[in-house]
Amino acid sequence: MKKFLLLLCLSLALQGCIFVVGAAAGAAGVAIVYDHRKIEKLMIDENIVKAANAQIKANEQLRFKSHIDVNCFNQIVLLTGEALSPELRTLAFNIVQTVPNIKKIYNQIAIKGPTSSLTQASDSWITTKIKTQMLATKGLQSSNIKVVTENGVVYLMGLVSLDQANISVNIARRVSGVQRVMKVFQYTD
Repeated sequence: MKKFLLLLCLSLALQGCIFVVGAAAGAAGVAIVYDHRKIEKLMIDENIVKAANAQIKANEQLRFKSHIDVNCFNQIVLLTGEALSPELRTLAFNIVQTVPNIKKIYNQIAIKGPTSSLTQASDSWITTKIKTQMLATKGLQSSNIKVVTENGVVYLMGLVSLDQANISVNIARRVSGVQRVMKVFQYTD
């Protein structure tokens, strides 16, 4: 019943394009509410993201010549975005690598100019649609899955069974605007 009410609220909020960014933020808040990991794990992930973002922003080259997003689930870091050169991509990786408590880093930073605000809004919309579909899917433990979209590429992160991974990948592939789905899962089986 809670999932139905949540889905209904999200659907109503998502009816106008003007609400895309707010809905994405709301969906992110919903993900936190339904994340069943221990608070200690959540805090470790949050601290990793904060520290990595602070170090990236402190570097003048990265701040002005790249657009980098840092995401973390269960101490696994996903770097997405764009950098103007391979050297900047490597620099971002090396800086994030110094952050404590990281188990693994996936560097998916593309070598190109930063995406437009319109593309970033579209990515947020794609993420929201995927999360909404996941919440509505009976039997899917969507609280164990983090969805990140960058330039139409969807990254699925989390601690899941192979069956749960396959269900979530199939949901993401069917959403309009998705170019490709990348799995960044840790498997429980």
